[in-house]
Amino acid sequence: MNLDLRTMMVMIAVLSFLLSILLLVASLHARGIKGLRHWSMASLFISFGAGLAYPALLPQPGWNIVAGAAFLAAGSALQFLGIQAFKNRPCQCRWLLLAVGLVIGVSAWFTLFEPNTQLRAVANSLIFAGINFACARSLLIPLASYQRTAHWLTGASFAVLGLVYVARAVSIFSAPAADYGLFNPIPLNPLMFFAGSVIQLFLSFGFVLMVSYRMAAELENLAAIDALTGAWNRRSLDLECQRLLARSARRKEALAVLMLDVDYFKRINDVHGHQAGDQVLKQLIQNAKSQIRGEDYLARYGGEEFCLILPCTNEKEANHLAERLRQMQATRPTHWQGQSITSTISIGIAGSDSIGLNFAALLQAADTALYRAKQAGRNRVANFSDISLQELGE
Repeated sequence: MNLDLRTMMVMIAVLSFLLSILLLVASLHARGIKGLRHWSMASLFISFGAGLAYPALLPQPGWNIVAGAAFLAAGSALQFLGIQAFKNRPCQCRWLLLAVGLVIGVSAWFTLFEPNTQLRAVANSLIFAGINFACARSLLIPLASYQRTAHWLTGASFAVLGLVYVARAVSIFSAPAADYGLFNPIPLNPLMFFAGSVIQLFLSFGFVLMVSYRMAAELENLAAIDALTGAWNRRSLDLECQRLLARSARRKEALAVLMLDVDYFKRINDVHGHQAGDQVLKQLIQNAKSQIRGEDYLARYGGEEFCLILPCTNEKEANHLAERLRQMQATRPTHWQGQSITSTISIGIAGSDSIGLNFAALLQAADTALYRAKQAGRNRVANFSDISLQELGE
């Protein structure tokens, strides 16, 4: 296959320019996701770098080689910064600026002052390899299954591109100085440019895939989260409870269900306003999240009522947590527009050790216990197992 170097340069420039437009448009529609504009600028700079290098195919290259190398280095650096921004990591600009400065210095020295195409190509290849390996290292990390494919595809592409640069440096360094030149009719140059252009496509595709997965996860999260309180919503509770029950049954572990309700919530809304009532609900969730474990599941069941599922927990253990939550809510008033609003909660508890692993039965038992706590004067915790058969029949 006859690969013309001029064709490769034009192809890289055009593809990178088109990718920059694609990523810019994507960034306008995904404003909450960081890193897209970095990658858009990176593709644009790579396009400029390839375009500026095109006149260098003439016998006497000069400043355009230096400018082209600078744009290519800046594009690679922006790709790394885009990854860091996407992951909400702090910017590591110093060594990137150093790498870009080295590429400019090497290109200028071995092009304008001490012309040596071989040493320039070797040095720049190794610097570009280092940047690409750094990008690969940032992406090839343990991740959740839904993120892994996109991250690892992009990271593997960076790693392959880094290896291509290393192979280029080794091949050029091993060749006699007289045998290598950017314009010499040897297979190395067009093959390297072709591999680079294909891998750039994979890189941009992989990053777009990362963004797509992130957006899908955020949309799924929005559909599962209660917008006011940040707790899970009723729909997600119905889905999650089956998974938790199945896990408890498989591991032969206890599971407890708590129903929480804000006492006299209508009075709070009537006296202080609905926004104040919303703030009370938010503080209740904040208090609860500060006490529960990562594996516990807190959902808004409806209105001012919440459901808390505690895996690996029996009814007695759940009672200790419920008492802490009740006391915390009662002793921490909600502050809203200069007002100090005191609120209390009632909690009903049911455990699988007395009910069994049936969510509908557990929910009904916890609701019954909550009703008894309300009847007993509110601001109380009631266990379903403490309710006598006579009381259940009332």
